[in-house]
Parts: sequence; structure tokens; C-alpha cells
Amino acid sequence: MTAEAPSSAPRLIDGPDAAPATVLLAHGAGAPMDSPFMAAIASGLAHQGWRVVRFEFGYMARMRETGRRQGPDRMPVLQEAFRQQVRLEHTEQPGRPLFIGGKSMGGRVASLLVDELAASDGVRGCLCLGYPFHPPGKPLQLRTEHLAALRTPTLILQGERDTFGKREEVDTYALSPQVQLHWLPSGDHSFKPTRSSGLSEAENWAAAVGWSDRFLREQLGQ
Repeated sequence: MTAEAPSSAPRLIDGPDAAPATVLLAHGAGAPMDSPFMAAIASGLAHQGWRVVRFEFGYMARMRETGRRQGPDRMPVLQEAFRQQVRLEHTEQPGRPLFIGGKSMGGRVASLLVDELAASDGVRGCLCLGYPFHPPGKPLQLRTEHLAALRTPTLILQGERDTFGKREEVDTYALSPQVQLHWLPSGDHSFKPTRSSGLSEAENWAAAVGWSDRFLREQLGQ
């Protein structure tokens, strides 16, 4: 694994140089790119043969430097940071298929951009790990309008008891036919199950890697 800092944005890269595609992942609102969740997903996908690039938005990089907690940048700033990372990937890895996605907020940003980037940069699909369908406790403040109209293949992996969108809520939403949705049993926003479920966090993370691997291979026709 190597660390880089292009355009002042730190990155972590896992997986073989000969990978069939790159998966570009952004972190969630409150945890960095090297959180246990992000590390588990990245290393799991790398073990399956994918090149995984993790990057940090500007506000998280500033938090890392200063040690002072701060909220995310505004959505247009986050989106432009993601676009820059896509451009960087195409510059450094010309011709390699590219997927985008992320944890929670990072996945939301990717999903808002994927149709645009599929048309302009050939992005092949989107991977959302714990999508924030609404703020916790505010089920009427939906963030789903664009999900109903997506034209690019997208996989959403969601914990069944995620406070950002539980199964009984999400099952009522109108989603595009291009959106695949799979549930992690008893999982919370980071897929951690209840003790009574008999499952472990590691097992749900491994299941998320498995669903992601299958989705990526489907899009490449493997």
C-alpha cells in the first residue's frame, strides 16, 4: 500500500497493479479514509484483485493536520474534490476502468456525480456503503430524488437497522432499475450487527466485500 498527496488530498492505494479496474472510494462525514471500516473494505476488495484508491476531502485533511474537528465542506466543494480525483485517476491510469463510491456521505457524493462522470469520464458504476437516505430521526428529509433517475449501475449496501435508512423505510422508496440494493443482516450504519444476531462485524464487512466484488465483476462482464 502506498500513500500519496496529489492536489493536497491524501490518498491510500491498495491492490495489484494489474487489477482489471480501480475503485475510487471516499470516506464518510465523521471518519477518515483509514478508519477500520474503510480499511476493511479496501483490503477486502484488494484481496479480490481490485485496485482500491481511498482519498480524503479537504476538510478531513485539515482535521488530520490541525487536530481540530470540523464539519464537512459544502456539497459543491465535495463534488469538485471527487471530480479532481477522477481526473487524476484517468491521468495516472489511462484506460483502466473506474468505479466510484464511498462510505455514507462519500457514497452520496459519488451517486450525485456518477451519471455525469459516466458520460464525461467513462466511469462504470457506483458503490454506496451505508447510504444516508435521510438524517437520523428525520425520515421525511429524504436524499433520494436522484436515486430514482440514475442511469448508471449503482450498488447500495445497507445495514438492516441503519438509522439513516432502515429496511422497512427503504423498501418504500422509488429507486432506479439501475440501483441494486443488498442488506447486511442486523447491521447498523457501519454494518455492525447486534450481539443477539450471532453475527460479527467482520462477517458483515466480509459480506459487503463479497457483494461489491460480484457487482464490479458483473459490470465488467466477468
